[in-house]
This record gives sequence, C-alpha cells and structure tokens, in this order.
Amino acid sequence: VAPGRGEEHVIRTELLGEPGAPPAGDGRAAAAGERRALACVAHMTDLHVGDVQSPARFEFLDREFLDPRFAELIPMQRPQEALTSHALDALVRTLNGGLAGPITGAAPELVLTGGDAIDNGQHNEVHTLVRLLDGGRVEPNSGSPDYEGVQSVDWPDDFFWVPDGRPGAPDLFVREYGYPVLPGLLQRALLPFEAPGLRLPWLGCHGNHDTLCRGVGLMTPALQDALVARRKPIALPDGFDRDHAHDTFVHRPEDFLAGPAVDVTPDTERRHCSIEEYVGAHSDGTAPRAHGFDERNRRDHTAYHVHDTGPVRFIVLDTACPGGSADLCMDESQLGWLEDRLAEVHSSHRTADGRQMRTEAEDRLVVVVSHHGSYGPVSTRSHPDGTIPRAGARLLSTLLRFDNVVLWLNGHTHMHAIHARPAPDGEGHGLWEVTTGSLVDWPCQARLVELFDAGDGVLGIASTMIDHDGPAQPEHAQTTLEMAALHRELAANFPMAGFGSVFEG
Repeated sequence: VAPGRGEEHVIRTELLGEPGAPPAGDGRAAAAGERRALACVAHMTDLHVGDVQSPARFEFLDREFLDPRFAELIPMQRPQEALTSHALDALVRTLNGGLAGPITGAAPELVLTGGDAIDNGQHNEVHTLVRLLDGGRVEPNSGSPDYEGVQSVDWPDDFFWVPDGRPGAPDLFVREYGYPVLPGLLQRALLPFEAPGLRLPWLGCHGNHDTLCRGVGLMTPALQDALVARRKPIALPDGFDRDHAHDTFVHRPEDFLAGPAVDVTPDTERRHCSIEEYVGAHSDGTAPRAHGFDERNRRDHTAYHVHDTGPVRFIVLDTACPGGSADLCMDESQLGWLEDRLAEVHSSHRTADGRQMRTEAEDRLVVVVSHHGSYGPVSTRSHPDGTIPRAGARLLSTLLRFDNVVLWLNGHTHMHAIHARPAPDGEGHGLWEVTTGSLVDWPCQARLVELFDAGDGVLGIASTMIDHDGPAQPEHAQTTLEMAALHRELAANFPMAGFGSVFEG
C-alpha cells in the first residue's frame, strides 16, 4: 500500500431528467458559487469487530473455498481480523480530526453505522464495539491471556497466516502469498488500550452478523453452549452432507461442531447477544435514547428508529432475518412503521395503489440507513417470523413513493457502489442508493456524505471516500496506528478480497 492522490469526484446527473440535458444547477457551478450545506455525515459499515478466538467461528470452512456449496458461508477468517479494533480506532481518529466536506466545507455532524458492527453476535464483541466508539478501555482478548486460535504456531492446519511463524514448514500465506513473519504481533494486538471514542454523535444499526452466528446461523441452545465452552472444531465431521451445507448452518449450526476439535480456554463473556441485549448495550441505562435506540426498541425487541437533525430525517431500518440467513428481511410491522415515519415528513406522497395523498405535514429531506440494500444476494428461500422474501424490491418501491427520500445508505456487500434509482414511469424524483464497503476488508474505508443546495432547484449529494489515520506503511506494527496500517496492508493482499477485487467498487 502506498500513498497517492485522492480520486476525483465524478458528476452524475441520471436523476435530473432527460439524458444529456441537465439543468444549469447540476453541481457544475463555478467554485466561487456558494453551495449551501444542508447536512454532512459520515457513513461507516461492516466493521466486524470480532472475538477472533471464539470456539464457534468455524474457520476451517475456508478450506472449502473452491466448493460452490459453501460460497454463502466464506470467508470465515481473514488474516487481518485480529487488528480490526485498531483499524476502527484509527478511523475514529480520522473522524475526530477536523474533517470538512470538500464540496461545501461543512464539518460532519453525525456518524451513521450500517450494521455488522460486530462479527459473531457475542456479548464481549458488542461491548468492545461500544468502547471503541464511545471511548474507554478496550480489551480485545478473550479466554486465555495467550492467543488461542487458528493463527497459533501449534494450530493443526497450515491454511491460516501465522504471524509468529510456524516451526518447520511455513503456512500457506507465507509460502504462497509472501505474507511476513512478525513475532509477537498477536500478543500486542490483543493487549488492552485506551480508545478516544467519537466526538460526534453516532447512530447504531442492526445487521445479520450482530446477533446471528457468523451472520448466517441461528443461535440455537446447543450453539450458545458452544460459545462459552472449551471445545473448538477444526474440521468438518465425517460424512457431512455438503449438498445442504448452507441450510444446515442456518438452522442447525451445531452440526458443524461434531467433527475433530481442540481444547481452548472457555470464557462466559462470549455468550450470545440477543437483539434486546444488542440494543441495550448501546446505552448506560440512564438516557432515554442511546445512539438512536429508544425505550420502544428495548420494550419491543426491535432495532429500527428515527433521528431528526436540521432539515433532514434519518430513518434507520433493521433488515436482518431473525429466522437466520444473511438475506434482507422486513416484517409487515416494520414496513408499516416506515410508511408512517415517511408520511410525517411529506406534504404529499403516492399510496401503494398509485393515488396521490396530500397531508398537512411539513416537508423534510429523508436519508434511509439500513444494512442491506435492494440488490444484494437475496435468496428465494421462505423465512419464518412473517418476513418477506425478495424484500429489497418491495422496500425500494416503498421508498420511491415518497419524493423526499433522496438517499439510501447501506452496506452488507463489502463493496463500494452507487446506483441511481429512478421512480417508476417517471412519477417522482427517484433516489440514490449508495453502498459503502467494509472496514474489515480492502479498501478499509468510510464515506463522507454532503447534502447541499446546488442551485436552480437541484439537490446535490456529494460522496467522498475517506481512509483511516493509519500510515501507508505499518513499520514495525507496534502502535495502534501502525497495527491499523498493517490491517489495511494485509487486507489489500488477501487473495479472496484484496487488490484488484470487486470490493474496490
């Protein structure tokens, strides 16, 4: 990884009318022209703060990367993941460092998270996350004082990168991909450290990894027991039915525990984090609202909420499937709640049957935040608990009936992408769907978003990618920022998702 010039902004005008004939206020105004900022926010998603030593992580499934039957389950392990807390701390320092939007000069006023903030639905993971974002003592380690996991020097599999170096034959990553040998790295990475925390308010968002096993599997009683036990599986059991690997992981993840295993140090802090515990962990119990979540969320075991600031309403949705799988799901209750919150800030909107509805509500711009977007991999499998397969299309069609919805921010795919979503039949303004890549995978970035008056009745939305404060070169990976830099370099060279992959977007 080397420093270089920032990417240029690209002006896109697909939602302004006839192609090739944008109105004068399309954002090309001279630099001397004043662009009045309406909002400036940061968006970071798919942080995947994880307990890298948990017994129920199933890293051995990465050996199946050539088998399409396991495609929806991997990667289960990344060479850089023990350093993710340091990468997030470096990103927090960037956001605290006096950023200004390059188009309007406005400072960010709010940080939006986009779900999958933690990796494996564990109690200790969510507490690490909140300490990183609120500030305080961060303790990435769990179990034994010494690292116990697939990157150990004595682990009975050479498929994973071992920073300390394997005695005898090197591991796959050192041997085939030139990964370095860095003795003592894991021990340093898991030491406690003090995090400054964000100086800006931030909103929580629920994703599939936040309460499901590896973002896919139901936390069955047997799996919950395994999280806090000492038995860590290292391979698939004999006779495992590979043809039904995904559905087995969704509904009976404990079946993956039945193969050969090694002993690790148990830790009760690894216990499962339910949706109510996930929401509750964002609060100290005294504030009526904490990072967007309120008493209604705690009472009803929900994770969707609304936040108003200036001329903008932010609506945060919960698109994770309570019945398991990584798909986008929404039940009728949340869809009804969403329509009510949208109607509150629209003087007129279109109903589901196409009628124009006028109200006495005051118009406000709306930014929707969710983990999943409309175009991610959504399966045709039916889901329990009243959830709706193919919910992405239905959610998008709902949003397009409300013209004040200008931006839909999401994540999940770990890939930067921006899509214009015109209103069907030209009845409405359309919206921009903007997907931000993950912190855990290359290019390990966040997004700065400015909403501004571009003149002539045109709303401008500026998107600028931002890197964290880790230097380009990790040096000796001793400090938090150097370990954040190493995290990025390891991610860039990860063969499944690094340099030149689709994740660059």
